[in-house]
Amino acid sequence: MAHVDELTYYPVKGCAGVTTREALLTPAGLAHDRSFMVVSEEGVFRSQRRDPRLALIRPAIDSNGERLTLHAPHTEPLELPVDASGARRPVDLFGVAYQGIDQGDTAAAWLSDVLGAPSRLVRVPPEHERVTDGRTPGTSGYADSCALHLISRSTLDLLNRKLAERGAVALPMNRFRPNIVIDGWPDPHTEDRVHGLTIGTTELGYAKLAIRCAVTLVEQESGRRAGPEPLRTLAGYRRAAQGGVAFGTKLSVLRTGRVRVGDAVTVTSWRESELHAYQAFASARRPDDGVPR
Repeated sequence: MAHVDELTYYPVKGCAGVTTREALLTPAGLAHDRSFMVVSEEGVFRSQRRDPRLALIRPAIDSNGERLTLHAPHTEPLELPVDASGARRPVDLFGVAYQGIDQGDTAAAWLSDVLGAPSRLVRVPPEHERVTDGRTPGTSGYADSCALHLISRSTLDLLNRKLAERGAVALPMNRFRPNIVIDGWPDPHTEDRVHGLTIGTTELGYAKLAIRCAVTLVEQESGRRAGPEPLRTLAGYRRAAQGGVAFGTKLSVLRTGRVRVGDAVTVTSWRESELHAYQAFASARRPDDGVPR
């Protein structure tokens, strides 16, 4: 039976994730996910695409979101009260203007020292009303696009088999920074075709394929770019119609609730994959796997 294998949220966009056994699912995704963002002095968001050392910053936030602690190697941790009502400042996320609540000079100095570039920390304001696109519209905080990013364990297993054929090393799931990892779907990329699903009392809707970028080249443990994989191998079998390579899917939240590791995953509706060169996994599907044909 398909079930939730891992849950991870990322309090500060671009920084390390927090793996948990249970989480509240809000309209914007797992509670506290991408609710903070590191920006330049001009307000432009920082990403591992250009600042791979973000991966070395390990945030921790209390359950009510009132205290944030930042950890980094060879640096004293920083604990700060979260300002959820201060003055707003304009921020830029992929060229789109939003607002952020600046978290002060102490956080700015700490981040600037760790990243080696002038930086500030902002929190998403309570009135943030972002509408995300895709088959199922939704909302999110400072995520790249949609509320949730999902990958199945079999999808990563297939990639690692292909990497092994090239003599490349296997990659861990954290290279792809998903929120939800599903185990129990035997066919790789089953998530491409899932249009609706439930986890516990929650309900999710497919929005789009996850088009991968240079963040996948960053070793999350070291904060260093590590070469052409996995993008080189993915280009051989996962080219998407809209350009780039696809790995995993993005989802919108249709019904909130709590999700837990071990929760059963039930697919409520299916659609054909949006991938341009959709590979007919039907020929390899098992007759008893419950996947429609």
